[in-house]
Amino acid sequence: MAAGSKAGLARAAKAGRRAWPMMLMAYERWQALSPAEKERYRRQAREYAERGRSALENARRRSPRR
Repeated sequence: MAAGSKAGLARAAKAGRRAWPMMLMAYERWQALSPAEKERYRRQAREYAERGRSALENARRRSPRR
């Protein structure tokens, strides 16, 4: 194993330890939502994704290929 990959692994482990409490809180909060609230968030995420796709498509149509 190269020295660079050891350093990268250490950074990933540190990031994982720091992110774990936030991920756990988000999971617990999601589990506490009612089914209607979960569906509202899912619908909102689908709408955001569609807006992003259409914005990207419009930007690609507007800018000429080089």
